[in-house]
Amino acid sequence: MLFNSIEFALFFPMVVACAWWFRRSASARLTLLLVASYFFYMSWDYRYAALLAGSTVLDYFVGLALLKTQSKTSRRLLLAASLAGNLGVLVFFKYFNFLWESVAGGIGAIGWETPDWTHRLLLPVGISFYTFQSLSYTIDVYRGTLTPTRSLLKFALFVSFFPQLVAGPIVRASEFLPQLERQAQYDEDRAIRGFWLILVGLFKKICIADVLAATLLDDVFGNPLGANRVELLLAAYGYSFQIYCDFSGYSDVAIGAAAILGFNLPLNFNRPFLAVSFRDFWRRWHISLSTWLRDYLYVPLGGARHGRRRTLINLALVMLLGGLWHGANWTFVLWGALHGTFLIVERLFGKDCKDAAGLPLATIWLRRFITFHLVVLTFALFRCDSITTFGQYIGAMIAPEALGSPIPTLFVVAMLASVIGHLTTMEQVGRLIDRATRQPAFVQAAVASACLFLFTVLSSADAPFIYFQF
Repeated sequence: MLFNSIEFALFFPMVVACAWWFRRSASARLTLLLVASYFFYMSWDYRYAALLAGSTVLDYFVGLALLKTQSKTSRRLLLAASLAGNLGVLVFFKYFNFLWESVAGGIGAIGWETPDWTHRLLLPVGISFYTFQSLSYTIDVYRGTLTPTRSLLKFALFVSFFPQLVAGPIVRASEFLPQLERQAQYDEDRAIRGFWLILVGLFKKICIADVLAATLLDDVFGNPLGANRVELLLAAYGYSFQIYCDFSGYSDVAIGAAAILGFNLPLNFNRPFLAVSFRDFWRRWHISLSTWLRDYLYVPLGGARHGRRRTLINLALVMLLGGLWHGANWTFVLWGALHGTFLIVERLFGKDCKDAAGLPLATIWLRRFITFHLVVLTFALFRCDSITTFGQYIGAMIAPEALGSPIPTLFVVAMLASVIGHLTTMEQVGRLIDRATRQPAFVQAAVASACLFLFTVLSSADAPFIYFQF
């Protein structure tokens, strides 16, 4: 069930109505939300709900067991059980075929034959997101920074809450579980702002990301050798804005839907293409993942506490694993390696500042220009289906060739809308939403109806969110 589908347009209002109908009974309301979340997830493939439930039950009981024991050995074994159970399932479904094919390819290169042990199972949707979310709970309990909940109902809802289940933001238990302890109170202003944020997110997805893909990007990346230099260059820029609008659009819908239901979810994007360095970029792009990698991987590895050499190794390892998190393909590994390399170079040359405070305006924009274009280059790699295709893409871009056919007007309009939207600050978006909520009801209804009409005209039934594959 996609956010940009008729099914969700029918499903979500019914869940909201029932949730607020049961707001005086916490158990009834939370049970309803849990059932709705599993129904939402099972709409893709009901069989994989067992994996979601298995991860939930495992970490719930591991959390309770950690509370009861003080033995270091027992606590480490419990943590290992959670890591093995969660990551084992993730590796099997997402990485086993990739790893075995890589091994078989290496063995085949020396003339030895290998059996075909690859499986034909579909990748469970959202598995990378809910696995990391559930693991963060176990790790926090193990560290003693979080007291485990005794309510299986509340923990199950934390893991499976449907607005952010499939593609984030990755929520921490310390942020979400306390919200389940408070009595539900309907906040009309927050609900209206959530509705408008949903419209913003759907506009990003349907009117920008999907239009960019349909008018140029799918054709160019599908056959880079058949495109001219201008198309290749614009496709590289266009895909960066497509993936941003697609993913941040999902986050906007998730945050808005959660707000209507009475929950707060964390910000996941903050104008990443205005970053002045790669360190700054990762403080703006997919914030919930970058902070997860920082807190649960980079810091445990030693972070920056053990000298420059160890710091650089930690950065490289974290970014390699961050790239691999996105998918089982060497393009993602190389994408992570490049980002790690850029972070290392910034560290070595002292150019890793996280913001633009105190820098001359010309320096700020020069740094933004360089960072943005390196990000665009790596996203072109991210989009290609293989490193060979990426090589063909770059080769075709620099090969001498005359200008080709005109670029579709709708592509240009969508690009302009994405750039303008990206230059708009979160504060400005908030003020625009507040201004919209203060308009008379018939004006709001007219604008919302116009948006829905536009979504209907431009919507594509076969355009899922990009990050669903991760």
